Amino acid sequence: MPYNSGDSVLRYAKGAAGERELLNFLYDRKYSVIRSAGSGVNSISPDIVAIKEGKGLAFECKAWNRGSLSIEPEKHAALSEWERNTGMGTYMAWRMNGGAWFFIKLGEMKRTEKNFTVTKKIAVQINRTIESIMV
Repeated sequence: MPYNSGDSVLRYAKGAAGERELLNFLYDRKYSVIRSAGSGVNSISPDIVAIKEGKGLAFECKAWNRGSLSIEPEKHAALSEWERNTGMGTYMAWRMNGGAWFFIKLGEMKRTEKNFTVTKKIAVQINRTIESIMV
């Protein structure tokens, strides 16, 4: 199938809308929230950082309707370093087909030949909700 720049624009719009939804959810619950500009490009910071009462959470957001979610080893390493350096719980926030969000710890992703991956089945089994990780 030939490359269609419209596909990447739609994926970006879907992902950005998901990030804003999560950001607004946290803001409505009295978190101070930052959405990192260009986080998908530079790979050095998560998409969203949320802080409340001196405690923080960080999220790499993906709106992806497939059987698994993968990130590159470099992105996984950068997010792991972020978590070590800040002490913030850092999660993959995976929204499947506009439905519920799933929150996956970096250590729950499995190393494959090319990426770090979590399957939909595992995400559903973990069943971590935003409320369960909020401080």
